Amino acid sequence: MDPIAVEQSSENLGQLYERHSPRAFRLAYLLTGDRDAAEDLVQDAFVKLIGRFADLRRSESFEAYLTRTVVNLSYGMFRRRRVERTYLDRERTARTPMEDKLPNIEERDRLLTQLQAIAPRQRAALVLRYYEDLSEEQAANVLGCSLRTVKSLVTRGMQAMRGQQEEEL
Repeated sequence: MDPIAVEQSSENLGQLYERHSPRAFRLAYLLTGDRDAAEDLVQDAFVKLIGRFADLRRSESFEAYLTRTVVNLSYGMFRRRRVERTYLDRERTARTPMEDKLPNIEERDRLLTQLQAIAPRQRAALVLRYYEDLSEEQAANVLGCSLRTVKSLVTRGMQAMRGQQEEEL
């Protein structure tokens, strides 16, 4: 591109910014109610329009393009904020109190000791079912036994662990 043409187009962009940015800022501020967000929207709108500046057939159209761009960018900003709020609300309601998240080390150690005291096949069935969260069919496949055998191993393993708990009391 000719250096003179580049200089003229940058001068035109500067003039366009000086002429239209105050109005665009007012519009953005009224749309958002936030000075920082309004400044960001105006800057983003001008950056978007600079790329399309060469496509502009009439310089009088710039104001309409700028207005439309500011409005569209504000829609996008509000959409992102709504998605963020929804996500944060979902996370907030899904959280449990911190006390519930802290592991009970004594209880864990007691259960591990009880688990180690039962028969190995019963222990494997319980671990597959409740720790690995496998279905009875999946646990039967892993153990290489029938579904009935897995049910029996789980039942007997639970009874053995309950028996140990009763002895401790």
